[in-house]
Amino acid sequence: MQTTLSHTIAATYTETSVKTSLWTRFMNYAKGQEKNRLLWIGIILGAHGCILTPLVAMLSLVAGPNFFLFMTGMTAMGIALVTNLAAMPTKITIPAFALTVLIDIAIVISCVVLIAA
Repeated sequence: MQTTLSHTIAATYTETSVKTSLWTRFMNYAKGQEKNRLLWIGIILGAHGCILTPLVAMLSLVAGPNFFLFMTGMTAMGIALVTNLAAMPTKITIPAFALTVLIDIAIVISCVVLIAA
């Protein structure tokens, strides 16, 4: 009589957690906001046209007529305006808005340093 030997195989399952980066989460959020596209257009154009661009223009003129800071602020407004008028998806317009807000914050900090000096 023939005997068959079978070895028991113990498979262990270890769950590894995949951590998504902050950029990936931000881009997934921006893609998911497509249904709120008109709201984002209003927020972006309102924030830039009514708050950030006049503030940057005023501070760049108060800090001394610094043409570079002034034109950088106007270019930031142009980036936000063109991406919205070109009807880009929110995965483009929201990161462009975040970039232009960072540019405007850097200009404001530069102007404050120039005024204080």
